[in-house]
Amino acid sequence: MHYLFLAGRVLYGGFFVLAGIDHFRRVDMMAPYAAAKGVPAPRLGVLGSGSLIFLGGLSVLLGVRPTWGVALLTAFLIPTSFWMHNYWAATDPSVRMMDLTHFKKNIALLGASWMLLLIPRPWPLSLGW
Repeated sequence: MHYLFLAGRVLYGGFFVLAGIDHFRRVDMMAPYAAAKGVPAPRLGVLGSGSLIFLGGLSVLLGVRPTWGVALLTAFLIPTSFWMHNYWAATDPSVRMMDLTHFKKNIALLGASWMLLLIPRPWPLSLGW
């Protein structure tokens, strides 16, 4: 079971680590979308949100200070879900569907993140406490 939990951490945390790297690599592509959603200083917003998910994902993946990692992921997922994926405001049906899909995915990821808080620490096969 320890290895299954480790595999889950690699998949879950790795998802955020890779998404954070994408924020840094594709900041020039993501900043205009953030600007269109009304984010002030969109480039900084993309880089800041990339930092949150990279560090939060790394924390979960490695099992280092997972409570902090969950806090970082929460700080990303809540505003992103309600600001960037506000499907209820979309008038184009395809945009609405895409935002709805991302909104529901983010809420599910948030729930999974919060469940990690119930697992006693230190986590099995982790590098931290």
